[in-house]
Amino acid sequence: MKKIFLISLVIVFSLFSFSKANAQANEIVNLCTKHMIAPFISDGQQYRSLLNGDEIAEFHTTFYGDNTYRIIACSGLTEGKLLFSVYDKERNLLFTNKDYDNSPYWDLKFTSTINCIIEAELDKNNVSSGFALLMIGFKQN
Repeated sequence: MKKIFLISLVIVFSLFSFSKANAQANEIVNLCTKHMIAPFISDGQQYRSLLNGDEIAEFHTTFYGDNTYRIIACSGLTEGKLLFSVYDKERNLLFTNKDYDNSPYWDLKFTSTINCIIEAELDKNNVSSGFALLMIGFKQN
């Protein structure tokens, strides 16, 4: 009987923890989404990662020429906790929000189509672990 009670307790605790983590993830999505406003439309994807310490998440994407894109980066319940950098496929730095007070979003215009790598990492001075979310939108013409 004790064993069944203990197993039930573990299951309930696990469900509660998952529910709490999911609620926090939803709040982060809401924080990011407030920057996805007209004339920008989401590409329909959410680039997610769970980061700890000095881990870096890497996302690959293609930006098409003659388009303007908005990259939005969120972690935690306040802005500026997620650093992101955009590189070309040879790892030449094209942009980093570190140079702009960890801005939660930035608009980039590309004159030609380019494959890029976006790296995201937590601000070590602000947070040690957390859920990282990137969103990419493009400008409607």
